[in-house]
Amino acid sequence: MPLEHSPRPLWLTFDCYGTLIQWDEGLRTAIERILAEKGAHSVDPDTLLSVYDRHEHTLEQTPPHRSFRTLAGLSLQLAFKELGLPANDSDSALLTDSISAMPPFPEVPGTLQQLKALGYKLCIVSNTDDDVIAGNVAQLGGHIDRVITAQQAGAYKPNRRLFDYAHEQLGVGLDHVVHICASPHLDHAAARDIGFRCVWIDRGTGRQLLADYTPDAILPTLDGVPGLFKSLGW
Repeated sequence: MPLEHSPRPLWLTFDCYGTLIQWDEGLRTAIERILAEKGAHSVDPDTLLSVYDRHEHTLEQTPPHRSFRTLAGLSLQLAFKELGLPANDSDSALLTDSISAMPPFPEVPGTLQQLKALGYKLCIVSNTDDDVIAGNVAQLGGHIDRVITAQQAGAYKPNRRLFDYAHEQLGVGLDHVVHICASPHLDHAAARDIGFRCVWIDRGTGRQLLADYTPDAILPTLDGVPGLFKSLGW
């Protein structure tokens, strides 16, 4: 439903990586460090990232459900094998530890503080493990009320089960939630299938909208959200 003709939400749910946390920047830095430690200077980090990403998304939707740490390690091993590089257990540890340390985008903590002051409850819904995301949440200024992960739900986006689980845990209907995210492939597919309201933070990364879904609002950065909501009378 259009935001202009819908009720003020009780909860705002957020994708974490790419929306609140500097995922692309942090992941590339981690990949560059792993390649440097291997002496694989001829390998293009963007190529490795693309292959890793493909394997990760495939494994996330392949039964049985496994922890993000496990999937990250398997995805990295498969990517290395595909590119003819040696792999070891320390690669996975370096990667997941780097994810936990990724910082927020500069405007994020202050914007979350504003949204809390406006009376919204804030929840993260993320494709990760509880212990991985804990390091990121600790950098968000203490404004997050709830964190719901794939580990808790036993499912990864875009599987709607993660969002169904999140709404059940929050104890509210779809008309009491607005989801804010940066990933069309993962979050918009669920919004399309479930019918929850969705604001896309398009940070100019080149990610493309789905052919059959348009978000309810599009903003370049998170700090546009309070103004958008105020303009709606929320």
